[in-house]
Amino acid sequence: MDLSYVKKLIKLLSDSDVNEIEIEEDGKLIRLAKRANNSYGIPTVQGPVQPAIIQTPVATTLALQAQPTPVPAEPHPQAGIQKKLHEIKSPIVGTFYKAPAPDAAPFVEVGSVIQPGTVLCIVEAMKLMNEIESDCDGEILEILVANGQPVEYGEPLFKMRQSGPA
Repeated sequence: MDLSYVKKLIKLLSDSDVNEIEIEEDGKLIRLAKRANNSYGIPTVQGPVQPAIIQTPVATTLALQAQPTPVPAEPHPQAGIQKKLHEIKSPIVGTFYKAPAPDAAPFVEVGSVIQPGTVLCIVEAMKLMNEIESDCDGEILEILVANGQPVEYGEPLFKMRQSGPA
């Protein structure tokens, strides 16, 4: 897309009461949005509203719209045996993906037995795919995040029953 065209759109957005514009051209989707509503609890400075430009491929945008609910934990047959419960947390801010590709099988599911170094998911941050690995032995009890959902630093992604040392 032409940069002068995008600048005109930004000016149009800034001068209007419209909060967001989406335009699809040549297989790319451009979304311009005013940063008026901050739902993440981050303090904002009052001043002129600056529009944000976000470019994403259309296929990615469509895939993220259908987000299944997290899979609930199933009771384990050895529920009487007390083992350590452990949470795997996101080491970065990004987008959670449970599989290496949209049509691929998930890395792990509820009930999967894992070892240290087992890839559990991918967290995409700034177009980089970061594989999140297990740090201990155990069994996945619950997946706490839906595929394609944004995650924050330190947000729990998985609950697991730990079978080895911490």
